[in-house]
Amino acid sequence: MSKVFTITEGLENLGALRTGGQGSVYKGKRIGPIITAVKILPTPIHSESEEDKNYRNFINEVEKLKKVNEVPNPNVVKILNSGITESGSFPFIEMEFIEGPDLEELLKAPNEKIFTIKETIKLADQLACALSHCHKVGVKHGDIKSNNVKFNIHSGNYVLLDFGLSVMSDEQRRSSMRHAGAIEFMAPEQNEGKMLFSTDIYSYGIILYELLAGQVPFPLHDNGETARNTVMLAHMESAVPDVLHLRRQNLPQSWSKAQQEREMQVPLWLITLINHCLEKQPESRYSNGSELHEVIARGSIAEIKTEAVREVVSEVAVPAIPIAGQALNEGKMIVSTGVFAALVILLVGSLFYNAFTLLKRNNTPAKVITQAIPDSVRKPDSTPVMPAPENTNYENKRKQADSATKSTIDDVIKSEQNKAGSPDSTATDTTNNNNQN
Repeated sequence: MSKVFTITEGLENLGALRTGGQGSVYKGKRIGPIITAVKILPTPIHSESEEDKNYRNFINEVEKLKKVNEVPNPNVVKILNSGITESGSFPFIEMEFIEGPDLEELLKAPNEKIFTIKETIKLADQLACALSHCHKVGVKHGDIKSNNVKFNIHSGNYVLLDFGLSVMSDEQRRSSMRHAGAIEFMAPEQNEGKMLFSTDIYSYGIILYELLAGQVPFPLHDNGETARNTVMLAHMESAVPDVLHLRRQNLPQSWSKAQQEREMQVPLWLITLINHCLEKQPESRYSNGSELHEVIARGSIAEIKTEAVREVVSEVAVPAIPIAGQALNEGKMIVSTGVFAALVILLVGSLFYNAFTLLKRNNTPAKVITQAIPDSVRKPDSTPVMPAPENTNYENKRKQADSATKSTIDDVIKSEQNKAGSPDSTATDTTNNNNQN
């Protein structure tokens, strides 16, 4: 643990949480139960006046950073305070303390090396939301990496932390990144000290790649200068390894075969998004967090619809279709496709003929027959008598049509029964017809 020293009046120093070349993070406590995280930057400020360039740059960047919290966002850490430490005159930023593990811890044993697709999409959405929120107010993070994203165990959200690099001057940032930055997550342009909105997009893509593949595309094997230069050169020139190939290699053995195959079905839109984020040229990536978040939103909606369709399809039983050559159930016979089609046509034709005859009968005007009634019994209000319509002709025609159709069907079936079954055949159940006959 680093040496405990006074941060500022009213802020108790509870010890270092993390130290590094880009500054140290201490756990702080104000009056009462409020616990905070304090990022102390490595470059001291000798004079708290506008004449001091470092102080002036720090104040300017802090003012930008305050805009991040004008509208609260559940995926961005709250900035509570800033100032200069009483010991050493180092600039500091006080943030809310997020209780829970960071991504680096979540990807280490005893946890699995990779995330599920569902959890990866959740993080992709929430981290893109955080970047969109920051970029809208002009704040570039500049240091997006696994241990700067925490899982809040109380809210269940992923939270973007540590805006320390965003308040450094260009010169401080260039020196810090070259010698102490997380080189595995750096965009190619950061080698020249540049920090753009699309720089955050590149680092975001590295995080998603790591969650799916179980490792970053260009791992750092040691912290020597040669190894760091090799990784940076790879970011600038080398093709990104196939994420699905690495994912299959790192599938947890504790997962069932079914789950392993299911977890290899990474949506194409997510793979495309990662590849777009990892373009070498900044202008070829998504321009900012807002554009990125829109793509994530569209992809997430499409994924929800796809999952809904899969669930519906899996619940619907699809009847088996008989295949030529398979044994059929008792009571069924083999009928060739051509004959089966002819039978269907005959049946449909019979139905149409019957319907046409019935409609013709209904449209024939009834004849009014006035019977001769003796004057002695005729009443003034007597109405003509409507005799019952004669439908003998229709009934005869219908019976003749049914008889002809039935006779034709019987002849065809008998003919087919006398023949050997052919390969081009359709299973047709004739049990009911035989019973009716």
